[in-house]
Amino acid sequence: MAISQAMATSFKVDLLNGIHAFGTTVTRGSTNADTFKIALYTSSATLDATTTAYSATNEVSGTGYSAGGNTLTVSQAPTSTSTTAWLDFADTTWVSSTITANGALIYNSTNSDKAVAVLAFGGDKTSTNGDFTIVFPTADSSNAIIRIA
Repeated sequence: MAISQAMATSFKVDLLNGIHAFGTTVTRGSTNADTFKIALYTSSATLDATTTAYSATNEVSGTGYSAGGNTLTVSQAPTSTSTTAWLDFADTTWVSSTITANGALIYNSTNSDKAVAVLAFGGDKTSTNGDFTIVFPTADSSNAIIRIA
């Protein structure tokens, strides 16, 4: 079992099919963006570019964590710099939690829990009756968590 950091291949296809809305859109008959979530996983999980959707299999459990994870807030709506399009999320925290996670899955809970990206932590990360925080990279075209060059 392993968690490998990657943008989900199915996400790339979904983008071409107009499935995900990270910002305000009226072309799909709605002015609301989709809801994106982040779920945490143990080292027993197998997550990589072939992951297509959220699953509770090998998701962490513990104090302060609910199945499905946290709802993410888009902190930088889709934009572009030079030839790179990008967006970013606000950091998210599980408060007063006792959990151990090896990676995470960002997914679209509005659209059948479709996978967006897998995050590998490079080993187990633990909180013991404390905050477990995902700190997203700098919001720019070189570092943002979602970038298309």
